[in-house]
Amino acid sequence: MKKQLLSTLFIGIDVSLRAHHAVILDFFGNQLASVSFNNNLSGASLITSEILRTAVSSKATHVVTAMEATSFYSFHLCNYLFQSPELAALNIKVYCLNPKVTSAYQNTFVDMDKTDPNDAYGIADFARTGKITSEPFNGSAFVALQRLTRVRLHLVESLAREKSYILTNIFIKFSELAVLNPRDKEDNPFSNRFGATSVAVLTDYLSPDEIAYAPVEELIDFLCEKGKSRFSDPEAKAKLLQRAARDSYRLDKAQYEPLNAAIAASFNCIKSFEKEIKTIDSAIEKAVKGLSSNGYQCLLSIPGFGPVISAGIIAEIGFIDRFKSEEKLAKFAGLTWRKKQSGRLTSDITYMTKSGNKYLRYYLGEAVMSLIKNHNPEYTAFYHKKRNEATRFQHKRALALTSRKLVRLIYALLRNNQLYISTRGAVEATT
Repeated sequence: MKKQLLSTLFIGIDVSLRAHHAVILDFFGNQLASVSFNNNLSGASLITSEILRTAVSSKATHVVTAMEATSFYSFHLCNYLFQSPELAALNIKVYCLNPKVTSAYQNTFVDMDKTDPNDAYGIADFARTGKITSEPFNGSAFVALQRLTRVRLHLVESLAREKSYILTNIFIKFSELAVLNPRDKEDNPFSNRFGATSVAVLTDYLSPDEIAYAPVEELIDFLCEKGKSRFSDPEAKAKLLQRAARDSYRLDKAQYEPLNAAIAASFNCIKSFEKEIKTIDSAIEKAVKGLSSNGYQCLLSIPGFGPVISAGIIAEIGFIDRFKSEEKLAKFAGLTWRKKQSGRLTSDITYMTKSGNKYLRYYLGEAVMSLIKNHNPEYTAFYHKKRNEATRFQHKRALALTSRKLVRLIYALLRNNQLYISTRGAVEATT
């Protein structure tokens, strides 16, 4: 092992949109090369030739290459170096590092200027000193699926943001609609601000005055048409709506038309986002079946796990044999907590690192909420137990701890290539 380290080259690459800079160090920290190259195929070929030349001159047998995961700029180079047949003979390992980690290390160089060569040197030295704890890059087999699952998250976040934004305009136009709360909520046509009936009320009527002074019979017919006659007592709902309109604040008449245009635009965006999410869901299901059908079926066997959640987890984990233990997988997801201790004092408050894969952490959280929604007794009980133990941030704390528990189950199923067994503890005992 010592001989291997002595014959290893450590390469740090500072990445950017147009060009990269690489610094090559030996085991003793001597700088053997410093080269800039373009962020394209020709540039990748150039740095490969430089690595091979340096390896021959220094008699190196192994190469460790590290770069920061700066947006998507590092993807092509990372994949190129990993797949290079020439570098495979040098047992190359390629790492995409969290910039937060490397930045903290480079801050220890107090007298060093902030330049691309110096940044590359800091990354190379970070690798040389054995600071890398993450798993190496393992190919791009899951990239296509990952693009789908991540764009779905982007659409979901955009949808949530649009829904949050439209509520401000809804309150300005029709303030009392936001506070309607009849006892029978399931039969309330206005409990869902984005349902067909609420949308029709907000877009078909110019102002609350038109509702307040409309005949009750007209409102009943309107609600029956838009609600497709689902309401048990449409007359009561019509009177409820009319009372809300009379109690709402009034605006100048000139303000209603542009406000209605803004509300209609937001509703169109919401409808578009929902449509695109359904399209992406179909594409995800199709992609994951052709890529990792066994792992996909293993996760689908868990009651509450649907196609999207299962595919999202598989896309971020990739090949499970990348991780030697479930602790490694949990660390990859950022579900670890740092202890704070000084002298005899140990803090009761510990913060989650969150330095791992945020997308995997998101899908684990969605999986936990799905398990609770589907009344999985084990995970529902654990979630509520941890929620009751907390004095603040109850939901976030319980969600994170339950996600950490779920990691053990997922790791066991994927590692053993087995389906979920409903008997409590049967699967997790195998870990």
